[in-house]
Amino acid sequence: HVDVKIYLVGGAVRDGLLGLPVDERDWVVVGGDPAQMRASAYVEADQTFPVFLHPDTGEEYALARREVKRGEGYRGFEVDAGPDVSLEEDLRRRDLTVNAMAQDGAGKLIDPYGGRQDLDAGLLRHVSEAFVEDPLRVLRIARFAAKLGAHGFRVAHGTHRLLRQMVVEGEMGHLKGERLWREMMAAMRTAQPWRFFEVLHRCGALRVLIPPLSAAMGEVSVHAGAADSAPVAALKRATASGADASCRLASALLACVDSASEAEALMSQVRADRGTAQLLKRAAAGWPLYQAARGDVDALLELVGLWRGFDRDADLDAPLSVCEAQAAQPVVGRYLRQALPAARAVSAAGLREQGLRGAELGRQLAVDRREAMHAALQAAGLLT
Repeated sequence: HVDVKIYLVGGAVRDGLLGLPVDERDWVVVGGDPAQMRASAYVEADQTFPVFLHPDTGEEYALARREVKRGEGYRGFEVDAGPDVSLEEDLRRRDLTVNAMAQDGAGKLIDPYGGRQDLDAGLLRHVSEAFVEDPLRVLRIARFAAKLGAHGFRVAHGTHRLLRQMVVEGEMGHLKGERLWREMMAAMRTAQPWRFFEVLHRCGALRVLIPPLSAAMGEVSVHAGAADSAPVAALKRATASGADASCRLASALLACVDSASEAEALMSQVRADRGTAQLLKRAAAGWPLYQAARGDVDALLELVGLWRGFDRDADLDAPLSVCEAQAAQPVVGRYLRQALPAARAVSAAGLREQGLRGAELGRQLAVDRREAMHAALQAAGLLT
């Protein structure tokens, strides 16, 4: 009979040692089996995987397991979760040393692979050569670079070589678009989301996963002081402005599409959610007008019409923020904030009272809105 022992593992240990907020806690159960877990009222979370939910907290408790690669991609593993699997074996199958640490009930750190040392050195380093067996780890290490970049973390040279090896061997072809989308959006919510794309770009994975973005980011530079590519610069501006994950991603991708149709094709390829796809399409359609709208009332009027901004409940903030992030001198927002209230104050009802209908009403409404916008911009000193 093996004593059952339970350990806190993974991200909760890592973030706790870094002094970061711990959002969720995962546990590993050594010496247990499914029957014991069910007898203790744990609920099976997955019929094909030895993971259970705690009856009170809902936190995940996984049986310690070893994995053997039998097939292709990140699903091609044979899992052994017998009670003889040790904690060290379970930790060895994890991706990075900083994620391969555990704590026992007394808070004692169990660190067989040097995770604490790499934590102090700011290194994202693979635990073992088995790292290359799971292509999903390319996306995960890019996301960790984004999450921990603000704390000085970088990908270890040896691990970068393994990432390149996985790309050369065609492992990116096994990644599902839905999984790329999930990891990418998680990265967009981090402190330095651009690092997600930089890591993928440097190892060659981005060229396979999102070719237009890779092309827009250009040649990989080895110089620390090199200027940011347009997508990275836009993503940094969007992040600094406090934009949400969808706006951040659309800001980066706007640099690699030239039309709404290209935006639609790209978002379909990366399995984007409907809201983010619509946002990029709106921004891409409006970008030429946005560029012309500084000091040009006609372009500004057309941009507002394209974005349906004359509807009082229309939200222009999201597409505007995407274009502002892309622009070197984001000033069109100032023009809109001055001119749009004046244009919205123009009443179609008043024109109908004058007997105008149909196309004639539409033409006069556009003329009056233009005059109102022009007057508001002139009064604010934004037109010469």
